[in-house]
Amino acid sequence: METTMTLTQQFKRMTRRLTPVEMAATELAEAELHKLEAHSAVEYASSVVSYEDARIKRLRKFLADAEKTT
Repeated sequence: METTMTLTQQFKRMTRRLTPVEMAATELAEAELHKLEAHSAVEYASSVVSYEDARIKRLRKFLADAEKTT
């Protein structure tokens, strides 16, 4: 039994309609990928918020100290 597929067989396999189960599995994989991308975006946004909080705190302290010296 030969395990290699002919070019015609490969083409038919690639262009056939997916079964509902195959479509659901593909959609699930896409949803999981989008969720991971969203988690990455949340982590990035959270780090930006932390950075800006620290920046605001530093600038407010700087301005408060500057007002004391003038």
